[in-house]
Amino acid sequence: MLVLEILRGTSARPSYELTTPVITLGRAATNTIVLTDYHLSGEHAQILREGAGYVFRDLRSTNGSAVERAGTRIAVDASRRHELGLEPGDLILLGDARAPVQIRIRFGPPLTPGLPADDAELAERLVATRSIIDLPAVRDQIDRDPVSALKVYKALQPLSGRLDQAAVLDAVADAAFEILSRATHVTILLRAEADKDRFTLALQRERGGAHRPPEPGVDPVRASRAILRRVLTDRAAILTANAQEELPSSESIMGGQILSVIAVPLWRGEEITGLLQADNRRTAGMFDESNLEVALLIGAQAALALDNAGLVGRLKLAEERARGENVYLKRREEKARFPDIIGESEAMQQVFGQLDKVIDTRATVCIDGETGTGKELVASAIHYKSGRRDKMFVAQNCAALPENLLESELFGHKRGAFTSADSDKKGLFEIADGGTLFLDEMGEMPLSLQAKLLRVLQEGTIRPVGATAEKQVDVRIICATNRDLAAEVEKGRFRSDLYYRLMVFPIRLPPLRERRDDIPLLAKHFLTKYAAEYRVELPGFSQESLDALAGYAWPGNIRELENEIQRLVIQCEPALHIEVTDLSPRLRKIESTVAKVAPKKGTLREMMDQVERWLISEALRDHGGNKTRTAVTLGITREGLHKKLDKLGL
Repeated sequence: MLVLEILRGTSARPSYELTTPVITLGRAATNTIVLTDYHLSGEHAQILREGAGYVFRDLRSTNGSAVERAGTRIAVDASRRHELGLEPGDLILLGDARAPVQIRIRFGPPLTPGLPADDAELAERLVATRSIIDLPAVRDQIDRDPVSALKVYKALQPLSGRLDQAAVLDAVADAAFEILSRATHVTILLRAEADKDRFTLALQRERGGAHRPPEPGVDPVRASRAILRRVLTDRAAILTANAQEELPSSESIMGGQILSVIAVPLWRGEEITGLLQADNRRTAGMFDESNLEVALLIGAQAALALDNAGLVGRLKLAEERARGENVYLKRREEKARFPDIIGESEAMQQVFGQLDKVIDTRATVCIDGETGTGKELVASAIHYKSGRRDKMFVAQNCAALPENLLESELFGHKRGAFTSADSDKKGLFEIADGGTLFLDEMGEMPLSLQAKLLRVLQEGTIRPVGATAEKQVDVRIICATNRDLAAEVEKGRFRSDLYYRLMVFPIRLPPLRERRDDIPLLAKHFLTKYAAEYRVELPGFSQESLDALAGYAWPGNIRELENEIQRLVIQCEPALHIEVTDLSPRLRKIESTVAKVAPKKGTLREMMDQVERWLISEALRDHGGNKTRTAVTLGITREGLHKKLDKLGL
């Protein structure tokens, strides 16, 4: 017996002596103990008899619960633990932590020694068990009876077409009622995803009725606890019986008014994920072992259908999440026109303006730029910003393969076309159909392949090596070169007709020395990238080191800068700024350059003339004495340059 003493709270009585296995507390009138305090939930908590003891369980209440034991407050709510075993003298605290309802508990005499009462009673009532390993034999036995097999097949058939968990649970209950004619109630418990040791009520139905909530004061999860424990322990389906009235020991239990229960585990591999329970609560007679065997089949199909529904649900959730992420990424891309291309200099803004104009066209683009300026990055940006983004972006370096292999790589080949062609192979044009093909180092392509490429551009067809028929393809061509293709045409090394086909929309990428304002941005980008890759923390660059990086000519362009930053990340001490002394020797030469520029002492005019003379001399040297290019670099006219040369005596 359990005695509850209401120390603080609004209740009809100051104390309760209770013997029922399930006690509910809360504001709702259906509770065992009604507490009308405003800060309690309608169904706030339960006290459940378990063996000789009791368990307190919070029912996901709004303001939570706690148990005070020996001066220590133990929270019992959804965010921590949802239940706690009770001890005599515990103080239960419900609702608002500042002024909770207080209930003192004490126990009466223990129910029975030895086994927990529910388990001991169940052991006496156990009629039969069937292990999951008996399932093949059960199937064979039912298959030998065509009438039974057809009945089972028709009852279980709807399970295969349900992909929603609620629909599957209803179909399982329908199948159980159809196959088990004596069943009056069906209950399904499922293992909680967040807590593998908990089973929660998924469905409770009465024959002829729809899904309904638990009966007031009855928790089917707790009421089935002894059965659930037995199923989990034996890893088997069980059949139990219970006499409605005391029977003489000489009378057979089979002759009395019997309530019986079949409980079947739901399996996923070696794991029990749920429990299917069928009750006979009204009729005379009881379930028999044949019913238990058929129920084992229902459980096997129910577990499979529930797993499939769970998988479909997770796929739908993942699809919705991916759709949301795609929307977010698309919006982010709209804010940053070309997020992968770093550059704020005027030269790069001009490039961005050209890209904006050509992205959503079919025009062939030819990207001109020195080695290491990021031509492939720009080509991929054009593709992934265009309407072809959902198709393939394929890149091929024309200088990386000899002529015969390059032809096979681009156009594909048929089996037997040459010695090593032991199977058909798709070429890059066919792979990129509907998408974009980027041809790097276009100036290195042999003349014979240039003719084939010209046909693709003109006709939109390709012919694999060794094939007799042509294939239609829809491919956008983007090419890149670091050569002067116009000069190559004059020398006869590049077809003029192909040249004009490729030069529909030329884009020139400036070398890094023409966009020095972007060097600090690029350096910081590569520092962040490689610091994350090598898992080191570097606070950044000193201003002197950034000045040295910006002052270097970078003949290898962005690729050379990236390699330098990668070396610095590997070499430098963590948590320290990168200094000039950490840079490669070729970059540290800038220090001696500063010393050269430093003028000798004199008047302001004299010192400025010395600096101007040095700068103009260096610019002339960089351009091989070409005064027109020197004037452009210095930002003055050719006539202005001549005046300065005369003035400075150069």
